[in-house]
Amino acid sequence: MKPINRRQFVQAGAAVAAAAAVPARALGQAPTVMTPKSAKPIVICSANGNQYRNGGRETCVEKAFAMIASGADVLDAVIAGVNVNELDPLDMTVGYGALPNADGVLQLDSCCMHGPKKRAGGVSALEGVKTASLVARAVADRTDHHLMTGQGAQEFARRLGFEILPDLNTDASRKAWFEWKRRTDPLHYLTPEDRAIEVKKISLAIMREFGISPEHYYGTINCDGLNPKGEICGVTTTAGLAWKIPGRVGDSPILGAGLYVDNEVGAAGSTGRGEANLYNLTSCLIVEFMRRGMHPKDAGMEALKRIKANTIEKRLLTKAGNPNFQINFYILNAKGEYTSVSMYPSTYAICTENGAQTIPSEPLVPTQLEQEL
Repeated sequence: MKPINRRQFVQAGAAVAAAAAVPARALGQAPTVMTPKSAKPIVICSANGNQYRNGGRETCVEKAFAMIASGADVLDAVIAGVNVNELDPLDMTVGYGALPNADGVLQLDSCCMHGPKKRAGGVSALEGVKTASLVARAVADRTDHHLMTGQGAQEFARRLGFEILPDLNTDASRKAWFEWKRRTDPLHYLTPEDRAIEVKKISLAIMREFGISPEHYYGTINCDGLNPKGEICGVTTTAGLAWKIPGRVGDSPILGAGLYVDNEVGAAGSTGRGEANLYNLTSCLIVEFMRRGMHPKDAGMEALKRIKANTIEKRLLTKAGNPNFQINFYILNAKGEYTSVSMYPSTYAICTENGAQTIPSEPLVPTQLEQEL
């Protein structure tokens, strides 16, 4: 090796120091939060995941946590958890007996992601199958695709032996739809903007009459889990926006919106106004913020600020200038740190070794949404 003089040594050292000072994003690669060798198991979920039992003893989060603690695959566990809600007609936001579209037809959306296997699958506008999440899992496991939709998704499910029902409505969901049709029909001749406002008012009023929280106008359950090996998986499933335009697909089946999982970093899933989430691909955004070292709460709050800044249409704003809709995120990192953030005050569910709890989320806007409207 040819010896170098003092001047060359100093110049070389300065070059190394300058390269080290270049931000990671300038080099096209951000620092990654590394998965710990072990973590305490946890399940995080939207609040309805600790509310319904479908006649059994366990809620979604309790069932998922028990399976994870016993060594089950994490995705199997969280899907088994949301199946509780999908099959329970009392949860009128997902699966069987949920609120249908404007034609009275239930069209379901779902997606799932397996962190360790780097596999994902989704379905949208699926009719006749109670458990859209299981069909989404089949897309991930049995095809080279990530998303199947409509009649094609139903035929795929039929070929795999899923029961295809002619109608997923119950007496309660059908009665709610008839009432919605009766009250909204005279509104056909308003301007589109006025009609949208009036329809939403009527929809929320009917939901209250049927004992459904107005926060669930957008439906959905998201559930994410972490096992002691540091493996992360997630699932989101929904009947979508109550009385939506037939064929409307929200954020729930879209990777990066309704759900995003990176096993080395964490997971984020969503409920609430799907259009706002789709426009910002917020679940992916949150995971990328965590990749850069942000805590789940900080990552979620930055994402909510992005949504707020991008909401500029008058019809989507309150008198105070805030978004006139709720949106929630459920966030878990590879270290086992977790939180839920929401545009307005809300709650979410967790289950740990200490049992299941429903606890407050972290709101961006501290006032209740009803007070802003």
